[in-house]
Amino acid sequence: MKLFLLLLFPFTALAEKKRPNIVFFFTDDHAPHAIGAYNGWLKSVNPTPEIDKLADDGMLFENSFCTNSICGPSRAVIMSGKHSHKNGFMNNGNSFDWNQQIFPKILRAAGYHTALYGKSHLKGKPQGFDSWAVLPGQGDYYNPAMITPKGRKIMNGYCTDIVTDMAIDFIKESKELGKPFMLMCQHKAPHRTWMPALRHLHLYDDITIPEPKTLFDQYEGRIPAQHQEMEIDRHMYLDHDLFTDLTPGLDFPKQRLPSQDRSAYLNMKRMTPEQLKTWRAAYGPKDKAFREAKLTGRDLVRWKFQRYAKNYLRAIKGVDENLARLRKALEDQGLADNTIFVYSSDQGFYIGDHGWYDKRWMYEESLKMPLIISWPGVIKPGSRNTDLVQNLDYAQTFLEMAGAKTPSDMQGTSLVPLLKGNKPNDWRKSIYYHYYEYPSYHQVPRHNGIRTERYKLINFYEFGEWEFYDLKTDPDELKNLYGNPEKKELIDDVRKQLLKLQKGYGDDTVLKEKPPEWKSKMRTTTSVKTKANFRPRVK
Repeated sequence: MKLFLLLLFPFTALAEKKRPNIVFFFTDDHAPHAIGAYNGWLKSVNPTPEIDKLADDGMLFENSFCTNSICGPSRAVIMSGKHSHKNGFMNNGNSFDWNQQIFPKILRAAGYHTALYGKSHLKGKPQGFDSWAVLPGQGDYYNPAMITPKGRKIMNGYCTDIVTDMAIDFIKESKELGKPFMLMCQHKAPHRTWMPALRHLHLYDDITIPEPKTLFDQYEGRIPAQHQEMEIDRHMYLDHDLFTDLTPGLDFPKQRLPSQDRSAYLNMKRMTPEQLKTWRAAYGPKDKAFREAKLTGRDLVRWKFQRYAKNYLRAIKGVDENLARLRKALEDQGLADNTIFVYSSDQGFYIGDHGWYDKRWMYEESLKMPLIISWPGVIKPGSRNTDLVQNLDYAQTFLEMAGAKTPSDMQGTSLVPLLKGNKPNDWRKSIYYHYYEYPSYHQVPRHNGIRTERYKLINFYEFGEWEFYDLKTDPDELKNLYGNPEKKELIDDVRKQLLKLQKGYGDDTVLKEKPPEWKSKMRTTTSVKTKANFRPRVK
């Protein structure tokens, strides 16, 4: 009789137990070089011991890239398995079409219990999930509001902890249901304004964070980089970004435009009296010492970098601790051995590299995104992969992991063969990139480009400007080789490869250079007009 039932219901009786659970632990703006396992210039700070343990248990991808380095578009690519021009979400001003095909819907239809908690940044009510609760927009670090199927709810505590609490409850619920699950645990941290948990306000007080060697980059030969608005020097605010003298009662400067981000100021208004007391006790003495120092020039830039980098890494510490909490919850429920655990972020980030913060550019620091996967019994522990992969590949990867059918119109490639140590002979030799959000915050012009294993070609098409880099001889991308007659044949060949990729992915965007008067206007005006934008840079 038992044999008969197994034959009659082979899927539910056998396959159900074999299908792995999938945990997608996702952060915002976490640069790979702020993860110890990536061996970057911040490794000595030991910022992520728990993420490093995940790498020890699984596979770390050294050449993992995004398709469009900005929050919403990156998430849309992951959901849909399609480039921005195909899924319709090209910049943060767009609204994601949840009615389109996305991998959570497919997994849910295949019998998976699905959930999304934390930052969505895609607007609209999520589809494809049995359970969800998302932050409105960017959300708040302290006592955040969460949008749920039952309406908006205020949650007390620190956002990273709260989102993980929801994820742990879902894991317990899934075990009771006896179904395989796919959990998207998506954190706001370490997104601007880098507000750490109260328990981490004094972390790194006793050390000096190493400076990136390009902190005082002057952007020679890189004209677009000369016209951005994301410098620690000229564009990072002492109050909003660095919390100097920032209190809920502060009269926000009247000269600022409504478009300017004041999330730190507004978040402090959400704090409880106890939270505020702890916050001011930590920052008050530091602010006093800063005022008394009266720093200028490079000394001021270096102070701003230290304050920024420490808060950024403090926010990451909260992420690292909560990753450990979630992995322990899987172990406590007896689910760890049958759970694939994925760590990633929506793109990289500048931690003073080139004197910057934020992302958007096709340069390595923002193009690269972390990707670490643990799959017990499948991935060789401690593996490191150097193949070119993208967030475009995630959807197909998750579907193949679950044994679900992959739609033919998805544009990525499943990473499962790489995870098993079996690289296909036809694996990609280059990746395609396209950024669209201009004019906008930080004034990074539209551009598309190609990155091969060694070279990178970028087309800032509205300005008719090109850049070409040899990443082997110039890993920091300081020397633009475009126009070098000795490289003409090579550049022409890479340019042909770019056109082939663009056509292959169906990107029919009109890459038209704008008239001279438009270019001149864009280069002589700024989106955020403050005195800082018009003073000379520190050299």
